[in-house]
Amino acid sequence: MLPIITFIGWHNSGKTTLAAQVVTHLKQHGYRVAVIKSTKEQGITFDAPGTDTARHRQAGADTVLLVAPDQMTMVTGNKGKSLVDLAQRFCSDVDIVIGEGFKGGEGVPKIEVRREEDQPLLREQVKGVIAVATDLALPDDPGCTLFRLDQGLEIAVFIEKYFHLDGIATD
Repeated sequence: MLPIITFIGWHNSGKTTLAAQVVTHLKQHGYRVAVIKSTKEQGITFDAPGTDTARHRQAGADTVLLVAPDQMTMVTGNKGKSLVDLAQRFCSDVDIVIGEGFKGGEGVPKIEVRREEDQPLLREQVKGVIAVATDLALPDDPGCTLFRLDQGLEIAVFIEKYFHLDGIATD
């Protein structure tokens, strides 16, 4: 099964920045990486300078898919496919898929990115959160692995170990 993990968080929490750092590190480790980004916005221009999709491409992602209510980057209407379905259909030629968004993605491990203290913890609302990346104080035993927002490399290594990817990068 294709390894898939998604970064979730409230708007402007730093998901794109952290996911792009992780993509860069995974690419440096020799993996082929796809990114699938979910958004609620409509009429988005894909890959324009400064956009999240452009940032993921600059980070080295082999494939970037933007999923919006009105379109996908492949100029295909969004039929409400799950993250797993999208990854298996459009990203089968990579070693790992990094999702951004997809809070409700069933059966997909999630890393919560948290910047604002006054927003509720998503890990208490959605299933599958295996790690939290934040610079805020959290309980001593949060029930998942904790990272700081500047630990992109450490998160990439965590993902490699989580999926037992060590040494299976394709050529």
